[in-house]
Amino acid sequence: MKKFALMGAAGYIAPRHMKAIKDTGNDLVAALDINDSVGIIDSHFPNAEFFTEYERFDRHIDKLRRANHSKQVDYISICSPNYLHDSHMRFALRSGADAICEKPLVLNPWNIDGLIDIEKDTGHKVNTILQLRVHPAIIALRDKVLAQKKDTKHEVDLTYITSRGHWYLQSWKGDLKKSGGIATNIGVHFFDMLHFIFGDLQNNIVHLSTDTKAAGYLEYENARVRWFLSVDYNDVPEKQKEIGQRTFRSITVDGEEIEFSGGFTDLHTRSYEEILAGRGFGLEENRTAITTVANIRNAVIAPLTGDYHPFLKK
Repeated sequence: MKKFALMGAAGYIAPRHMKAIKDTGNDLVAALDINDSVGIIDSHFPNAEFFTEYERFDRHIDKLRRANHSKQVDYISICSPNYLHDSHMRFALRSGADAICEKPLVLNPWNIDGLIDIEKDTGHKVNTILQLRVHPAIIALRDKVLAQKKDTKHEVDLTYITSRGHWYLQSWKGDLKKSGGIATNIGVHFFDMLHFIFGDLQNNIVHLSTDTKAAGYLEYENARVRWFLSVDYNDVPEKQKEIGQRTFRSITVDGEEIEFSGGFTDLHTRSYEEILAGRGFGLEENRTAITTVANIRNAVIAPLTGDYHPFLKK
């Protein structure tokens, strides 16, 4: 049984990590969050120590490390706001633990280089949650693409609308310097998926970038991709609104819809199983997606000519 600590216990994604730790037969011994709305811990690990101050959490983890090997934390799971991931991974490695970090790994690709150096210094490893890489439907699509002999590139449309209330822009997620913006916060795992399936990125054009939505064109070795991301309910198609849906997710490849809406609930547990078996995704696997979203964040907006997402015609 491995011992885990968790940073960012009050966040939206933390319960999936708690469930994954429990499902894989391990123990959460300590958790940190500046907010104390963490009653969810009782459903999984009621005996876990909890801290609202980083300094006291740091001291506790260090005390466990110094006590003896039977108490030392083996993994620190990081579910904190995006801009803190880099610092918290460094803390994990220097505390003698491996890190398991939520997406996005970091906000800028050069942060990856510093983490590689700390891995070498400490002998510990950063693992990341690239959950779509372990989704059966995505693996099947990648295998199909790799097996095909095609003279032209696949034509792909990616549309992801996940409505958020007024709170969103008032939270850290609405702060570009803290979240990295829409493409980073809600899109990075899709961009990693596209790289995973279609190969190296060759071109990156941005047609729209606001606080609530972004769109552009990406070209990979084996695909031309028009993408649109939004947290604005007004972008949800009328058909979905009529049946009470506030989200819309669609990926088409050469006009064919790729169905992967099922199977999401267990992807974190599957990711943890791979990490514990020594097959986790590390720092370099993240570089293309992180470079993609960093370039989107800093891009000059291109005019609507050539290939652009059909939602931009509205």
